[in-house]
Amino acid sequence: MNLALSSTSARVFTLAALAFASGFAVTERPLEAAEKNVSTYSRFEYALESAANYANPVQEATLTVAFTSPSGEKFVIPAFWDGGKTWRVRFLPTKPGAWKFETTCSDASNRGLHQQTGSFNATPPSGKTAFAQHGPIQVAPDGRYLMHADGTPFFWLADTAWSGPLLSTTSEWAQYLKERGRQKFNAVQWSATQFRAAPQGDEKKQVAYTGQDKITINPAFFQRLDAKVDAMNEAGFLSVPVVLWAFKSAANPGETLSEQQAIILARYIVARWSGSAVAWFLGGDGDYRGEKAEKWKRIGRAVFNGIAHAPVTMHPGGMHWVWNEFVDEKWYDLVGYQSGHGDDDATSKWLTEGPSTVD
Repeated sequence: MNLALSSTSARVFTLAALAFASGFAVTERPLEAAEKNVSTYSRFEYALESAANYANPVQEATLTVAFTSPSGEKFVIPAFWDGGKTWRVRFLPTKPGAWKFETTCSDASNRGLHQQTGSFNATPPSGKTAFAQHGPIQVAPDGRYLMHADGTPFFWLADTAWSGPLLSTTSEWAQYLKERGRQKFNAVQWSATQFRAAPQGDEKKQVAYTGQDKITINPAFFQRLDAKVDAMNEAGFLSVPVVLWAFKSAANPGETLSEQQAIILARYIVARWSGSAVAWFLGGDGDYRGEKAEKWKRIGRAVFNGIAHAPVTMHPGGMHWVWNEFVDEKWYDLVGYQSGHGDDDATSKWLTEGPSTVD
């Protein structure tokens, strides 16, 4: 797949190559955030206990946290339900110094979640990976390349692991990351929900959600994946989840869920890994051309507008180019296409003479 950088202005941008090769425990962190120190560019995590018992928390409440930097900038970050009465927010501070935060719950009567305040101190960056030293990635000011938070350029070279994080054991995932690191890859593209096949074992842990009209999130599924995401970042890889797989299949949420339920699932996934070094594929392997783009525009706006987020793009089907459909969307940061679907004359001509070459 190839990616280009996008903005709301109609400019032409340099392409960046992106290659396609077609029981875990969550670390508990102290609830007392006011005394906590974290390194700049490392995850700050804060847990809250709901005062209400919700039958289906993701359907009944939303929670956001506004972080204020030492210089007064504000970053609104979504929080997520993590089972029982526990809710969490994860955030990557990008400046050293004293940070403050305040929560806002859609259920204003919930005194455990609404209008909670706190602070923490971000110490200077530490660690050995590019993300620990230079920060998460973003689009450069001129819109022509990706860079870390401190301005260091980032060249995206990824492999598609797809179900790898879900299907692999801890040792298998460590071996995968070691080998890709040896080969100088620096990003992993993968599916954040069940995709095509499920691993053997405890089925309760293998399903991201149940239901259709009103989904129920399964925290155990995502708790297993937390360790895989952490392993990617700790090994120096950008984590690039497909939030809603969109290829036509009864198992794929981007195809089968209503827009409202797809938005709820996507918001949950984005909130869960907002404190990691990530980029987002909102939709995976779908057709977002023409009128079909309208659904995805609405989902993208509902999920990403109004919050601070890592770069977002779509993962289109083979020989699909969706620049014109999404270039004016505020939440949309990158444009790309699949370059590995076929080696016949038609594919070659599309790659060398098609719409991506014109734009």
